[in-house]
Amino acid sequence: MIIDDVWAEVNLQSISHNIKQLKSLLSPSSRLMAVVKANAYGHGILEVAGQVISAGAHVLGVARINEAIQLREFGLDVPILIFGHTPPEMAGALIDYHLTQTFWSYQTARLLSDAAQSMNQKIKAHLKVDTGMGRLGVVPCDLCRTPESPYISDHAVKEVELIKRLPGIDLEGIYTHFATADAADKTLALRQFDIFNQFLGHLKKQGIEFKTRHAANSAAIIDMPETHLDMVRAGISVYGYYPSGSVYSNKIDILPAMTLKSRIIHLKEVNSGFAVSYGATEKTFRPTVIATVSIGYADGYRRLLSSKGKMLVCNRLAPVIGRICMDQTMLDVGEIPDVAMGDEVVVFGPHEKLSIGADNIAKHINTISYEVLTGVSDRVSRVYIR
Repeated sequence: MIIDDVWAEVNLQSISHNIKQLKSLLSPSSRLMAVVKANAYGHGILEVAGQVISAGAHVLGVARINEAIQLREFGLDVPILIFGHTPPEMAGALIDYHLTQTFWSYQTARLLSDAAQSMNQKIKAHLKVDTGMGRLGVVPCDLCRTPESPYISDHAVKEVELIKRLPGIDLEGIYTHFATADAADKTLALRQFDIFNQFLGHLKKQGIEFKTRHAANSAAIIDMPETHLDMVRAGISVYGYYPSGSVYSNKIDILPAMTLKSRIIHLKEVNSGFAVSYGATEKTFRPTVIATVSIGYADGYRRLLSSKGKMLVCNRLAPVIGRICMDQTMLDVGEIPDVAMGDEVVVFGPHEKLSIGADNIAKHINTISYEVLTGVSDRVSRVYIR
């Protein structure tokens, strides 16, 4: 029973459908990692993680160790890769919970190696390679140059050799991350993949190989099958959104899983020239009806949508009028008949024949669907449809 005035309905069957659609693009030798960081992109990490594993995902990806510990304490025993930093003080948790940590330099690896040695244990790890993202990773060559055959740095190869030799570390995987796989022009992404493969070749000559190589994110899973390697990392696509409008969507049919809803908690008839909300930035231009909806920017409905956004009321679009408040938003419902107190309002997501996509909202405020979804705050109840 829904007792809140704002809630997010998460269709777990849609998530299962999306996993199966993504797996249909893979060869039998490629495993699928479902990325469930950031509370499963706002959908709820525990319920979603259990669902994606049931649907056929092999590995889970998270950003931080606290997310990984949540999953283990929930009872999930599949491999979990942590993408972000874990301080040496948490080495014991990496070992106790059987987690896999990302390294991106000898320095970060050595600190955890020392901690693991002190416990006479080993930490499983994957190595991050920066082939052009500019964020984290061993840099294999001069990324400012664009030769057809990039010069692989001996220093980078030696750094990996040093990491591989560290006691207390089981370096079982290696990966990179594409910066532009979601663009129409794949030139830079393909160059990154070429650098990654050349680096792997140089490491192999030194006797360094890995059980698991991975590079493909959601965009590359769909558009760049040559990058699938041993494993792929599916993020936004798990939740039913394409990474961008440039990613070809005719290969698979994925379904948005979240519908964010609220209720009308007040209705008032007003005359023309009636000012609405903080700053009196917008006034009515005709006699109309203003509906106050119990959702605001503290729930994740961005203030940037003031006087821009629309919501579904009685299966019709109603525009936001005035500034969005912390806890409420006002809509002009004067042209929608039979609106009543307590009526359900669809903020975004699939709903019958009409829908407002998170990507549509993102376009209004010059951002991406990822930010819209992960921005749905913790005070919004999640209701799961199974």
